[in-house]
Amino acid sequence: MSSTKPVVVYGASGYTGRLICEYLREFNVPFVAAGRDADRLKASMEANVAGIETADYEIVEVAHEVSALAELFAGASVVCNTVGPFSKYGPRVVEACLAGGAHYLDTTGEQDWLITCDEQYGKAFAANHLLLSPGIAQMYTTGEIAAELCLEKPGLDTLDIAVFWGGSPTIASTQTILVNAATSSAHYLQQNDYVEFDPNQGLVPLVVPGQHELAQSLPWGGTSHPVWYRKDPRVANCKAQGGVFNAALMNGVPQIVAGALEATKDMNDEDRDAALTATAAQVMNQMPPRENPRLNKSLDSVHASGPLGRAHCVIHGNQNYKQTGLLQAYAAYSLLQQPPLRVGFASGCKAFGHRELLGQLRAFGLVAEPVLTVEG
Repeated sequence: MSSTKPVVVYGASGYTGRLICEYLREFNVPFVAAGRDADRLKASMEANVAGIETADYEIVEVAHEVSALAELFAGASVVCNTVGPFSKYGPRVVEACLAGGAHYLDTTGEQDWLITCDEQYGKAFAANHLLLSPGIAQMYTTGEIAAELCLEKPGLDTLDIAVFWGGSPTIASTQTILVNAATSSAHYLQQNDYVEFDPNQGLVPLVVPGQHELAQSLPWGGTSHPVWYRKDPRVANCKAQGGVFNAALMNGVPQIVAGALEATKDMNDEDRDAALTATAAQVMNQMPPRENPRLNKSLDSVHASGPLGRAHCVIHGNQNYKQTGLLQAYAAYSLLQQPPLRVGFASGCKAFGHRELLGQLRAFGLVAEPVLTVEG
């Protein structure tokens, strides 16, 4: 059946999906909570979405097939997709959005999926006056906001981005990290070309504003930023690294990933995915608790440089998954009011404006005032 609501949250029973629903309720936006199991959706909405009794929503069970999804999306304007790994499950959702005439948003950090969206689907979305905006999430968009604040100073062409947060990844995020590490390479941007990170690089210590102890970082799949800035005439070089503040967890990640890759290197795709999912369950097999702003902190730091200038922006925040839920809900809300600033493949900042997104994060108490230092 076609949606009777303007927004569809696909994968609404997951940790991030239900936060998007929570913020859609706060924006007074009617939505469909969609997924493959109606009973699970109902239980998740009733138990985990604050204020759900006052929301205008309905639950729809739908098969993960283009035809079924397109039929559902045909009655909607915006789809917020949280079903990953996106390189595996994303194509059907994107194709269904094209067929159903809906804008597409997701929360991915899978660099190979962003490149696919850019190269394979961007022109078709633009031709249909639709937005294709993957990667609207704290770990990518909040850092992009910091980068854009730096780039307000002309003449800066190099971005050095660090993204850190406190807490543990969700079940779905853990699965995505392992699957992505096993199936794709991480890249940074050098003189407008993708350059692969050394897969044997290991952990890299980074100086993090606000603490004396060095933080351990990884390329984290390369992140979204090099893809977003590859066709930006202001930027020639972009490298992003990140991680969690939990040093013990970070120190264990390379060993977990290396072990999983070695164990699955000779498997076919189906067996490898099953093995990686099992490995992810050993790392994280239950939903994390609702975020605590005293514990679940975030930090986005961007150094921007050029031949004769420098800028540095730091954004301290909290509750990174709530930041993601808010950014997704606001993007959907905005699309219902007016066309995006750009159609086709575009980042959150390019589609909605970095200062507008920052304003929402500030209004909901999820980030502090950015600390911006400009030289030259």
